[in-house]
Amino acid sequence: MADSTSKTYWKILIALSLVHFSGDFYSSFVSPLFPVFMDKMGLSLAQIGILAGISRFLMFIIQPLSGYWADRHPSRSFILIGLLMPILCIPLAGLTSSFYGLLLCIAIGSAGSSLFHPPVTGMVPIYAGRNHGLAMSIYNTAGTLAFGVGPIFITWFVTWFGLRAMPVTMAIGLSIWIYFYWVIPKPTGDGMDQYGFIETLRQTLGSVWQPILLIWIVMVLRALVGQSLMTFMPVLWVQKGHTIVSAGILFSIFTLSGTVAGILCGYISDRMGYKRLLWITHSLMAPFLLMFLLVPGKWIYPATILAGGFNMASLPLGVVMAQKIAPKGRSMVASLMMGLAFGTGGILSPIIGKLGDIFTIQSVLMILVCIPVLSLIPVYFIPEVGDHLDAQSS
Repeated sequence: MADSTSKTYWKILIALSLVHFSGDFYSSFVSPLFPVFMDKMGLSLAQIGILAGISRFLMFIIQPLSGYWADRHPSRSFILIGLLMPILCIPLAGLTSSFYGLLLCIAIGSAGSSLFHPPVTGMVPIYAGRNHGLAMSIYNTAGTLAFGVGPIFITWFVTWFGLRAMPVTMAIGLSIWIYFYWVIPKPTGDGMDQYGFIETLRQTLGSVWQPILLIWIVMVLRALVGQSLMTFMPVLWVQKGHTIVSAGILFSIFTLSGTVAGILCGYISDRMGYKRLLWITHSLMAPFLLMFLLVPGKWIYPATILAGGFNMASLPLGVVMAQKIAPKGRSMVASLMMGLAFGTGGILSPIIGKLGDIFTIQSVLMILVCIPVLSLIPVYFIPEVGDHLDAQSS
């Protein structure tokens, strides 16, 4: 087993981050191809809504159940089989000719994403040594980057080669999967296999459920703001006169700046402390997001860099804090802070869209980006954790 108190195993951490990137890369193919599937199969908006809803449910909401099984029965099978499902099934969607065939491919691929995310995330702190924040930020960044470049790649590929050529993209994932087969170690357990679900929750969260709940609330509020912006920003930009290409560039800037900020925030957190940095990022998030929505002309570009950075910076902090507070259930708490929080925030996005139809999306987003101020209330009551405390006491 790795020495989690000192040495950082970068080779394994990079491999785990590549697993995250690979799975999310294929999962990111689905949404940008909905217009193509609508044109090919004559799908209704209601059917697209069903596909998106099932994909989001299977990809995010059921992660805690997968995390429970991963903690109870640590095995590489969750990772290898789970990763193989989106690599194989999402590209096969290009060959389908009916709604139900498409639904099956998306459902299996999304379920696979839920299988591999919790155990892989749970392994990161084991091999991080004293670089927990940096390691988790790199790991999270890999997934964010995948959702940034995946849609660009698959829309380019389908434009040039067509939907029926999508299975060719399996070659990329399968070649990397072989590398993972040899490099990824078996997850280690914490003796949870003898417990049932309720007892596992008691062992994992029994005495620490309150700070875990507080961190989860913060992560849900962050996800609600982040996912709503990612969903409706392109619409708002086009309404303001930007071209589709310009909106795509801004979207990439927003995502990439968040990627860089996540790594920087993870590095600083190992030295400053997670709670203090969580407080700083959430205090500054609302002002920079408001500026992002209000600035005119070319000022939108620097504003997008700052908004994307502060929106994504705190993601690794919540995961690492939860894993430190509840170390016996690393996979489960990771699934709560990422999968369940993302899913809960995403489920609320249709309500934001409906309010945008009634009022305007600009006015709704103006109110929405003030939510991080409310998150400072639970942040205040979260206990401080971090390796910097050990350094100060020694």
